[in-house]
This record gives sequence, C-alpha cells and structure tokens, in this order.
Amino acid sequence: MSKNILMIVNPVSGRGILKQRLWKILETFSAANITTNVIFTGKRGDATEIAKTCPDDIETVVCAGGDGTLNEVISGLMENPTPHKLGYIPVGTTNDLATSLGIPKNPIEAAKNIIEGHTEKIDIGSFSGRYFNYVASFGAFTEASYNTTQEAKNILGHFAYVLEGVMSLANIRPYKVKFTFNDTVLEDEFIFGAISNTTSMGGVLKLKDTLVALNDGEFELLVVKTPTNVIQLQKILGEIMTQNFSGDLVKLFHTSHIIVESEEEFDWTLDGECHHGTKKEEIKNISKAIKLIVPSCKS
Repeated sequence: MSKNILMIVNPVSGRGILKQRLWKILETFSAANITTNVIFTGKRGDATEIAKTCPDDIETVVCAGGDGTLNEVISGLMENPTPHKLGYIPVGTTNDLATSLGIPKNPIEAAKNIIEGHTEKIDIGSFSGRYFNYVASFGAFTEASYNTTQEAKNILGHFAYVLEGVMSLANIRPYKVKFTFNDTVLEDEFIFGAISNTTSMGGVLKLKDTLVALNDGEFELLVVKTPTNVIQLQKILGEIMTQNFSGDLVKLFHTSHIIVESEEEFDWTLDGECHHGTKKEEIKNISKAIKLIVPSCKS
C-alpha cells in the first residue's frame, strides 16, 4: 500500500537549495511507494495553517525548510488533538534541531531518513502559549539569530550567525531578571539566558550530548551573569567553550517549568525568530508532544 505524505516547502530557506533538489526528493519518495503532496509557503504563518488543517488521510507531514519553518509546522501540528507524525528535511542556515538529532543536512539523505528512520517522541516548549521547538533565549548572541539579513545568511551561511554574535559583544547589555523554577528563585543581572531543548543554539553555543535529552520532560536553563570587567568577560567565554557550569558567572539548570519576570520588556528569540516579550513569561515543557522521524543510528 502506498503511503501518503504532505510536504510543506519553504522555497527560500537556506540558499534556495530546494529548487535544485526537489525533483530528486520526490523521486526518492516515489521509489519507496510514497505518494507526496507538495504545498509551498508564500509568507510567514503559512506553514502553521497548512499543518493545522492537514487531512486525516495524510500519514506523515514533512517539513522542508529551516528552523523557523519547522517551528511553524510544529505549531500547526500542536493545534490538533493527535498531531501527525513529522519528517524533517533541513535546508535552512543553522538547523539546530537537526544537528541535535543527527538528521542529515543533505536533502536527499534527509528524505531517505524519513523512509528508513524510526519515530521518537520529543518535547515541545510553550512560551506563554506560543510554541517553540528547541530554544527561547534573550541577550548576547540572541540578536544574531534574527538581525542577520536573509541575504547575509545565504552568502555567509552559518558564519553569519557567528560573526554577528561576536560583533554584538561590544554592545552587550544587562537584563535584570528573576527566574523561578524547582522551588528556586534566581534573581540577578544577566547578559544571556536560554531555556532550551537542544545541543546547538544558533550555531554559536553548544551543549554536550550528556547534558541534554530531547524527551525527558525537562529544559536546560542556561544563564550568564553580567561581567564587571574584561577579565570576567573572557572568563565567561572560556566557561561556555569548556562547558564549565560550576563557577559563579555561567550556570546550567534542568527544569520543566519556569516563570521569568523582569523590570522591562525585551525581545526574545523563539527558534531563531524575534518575539517581543512581556514583563512576565511562563515557559512549560510539553513532554513527548511530537512524533519525529530520526535516524535509526545517529552518526
């Protein structure tokens, strides 16, 4: 029996690579006796609406795009009582979730993974009611995710994020924030904060595999306190690079529910997209909410 899938395609993700590979992807599915229905997105929000209204006879929804497109697709699937199984063909600039899960970056290999891989349930985040797949963050490096132009991303790729992140260090600013979680209150001035479910954030910050599980019902809360001098700033960068979270400046916690309160409103990024926050946000982990096709053996 032929399987029936719906592929939601963002044609401008990454370097427009889908325009070159789409026919080969469809051939790959066809050879596996899979009937593929393709819908292209035209503007922000399209992928969410398409996924939300996906017919019941579709076995698997396939997202072909970057982290932002994947966020939209999962947001749409989460509106359904029983979300469809999800396949992912990552063709964006950074593809953090694909990196964490070992999903191939080559579109043809990613299509083969959808055919040959197995399904795992992964956690999804709720940011005051808005869904995110792998990270909600603010502060240093965060602006690099959404201030880098699409043209720069297409030309520089991953290094555009790194370049913008390093340049922003000269202009980092403190945020007075209170985190409440696990019967703990953490209040201080921070230059960076991230509630994540990934080993890779923006291609700039990475966590060891041993620290992260994408289906354990918990987030990793990473916070960086405001340095008072250049020496402390250098120490912070060193601790992040070496994954040393035992000092006073960089801390890592595990939790499923966080209240974030601040004296002012500021911007966050949710899966690499800008989101204007309020003075109080509630972040919850929705455990094993989405069934995602991953490689049978991660390399």
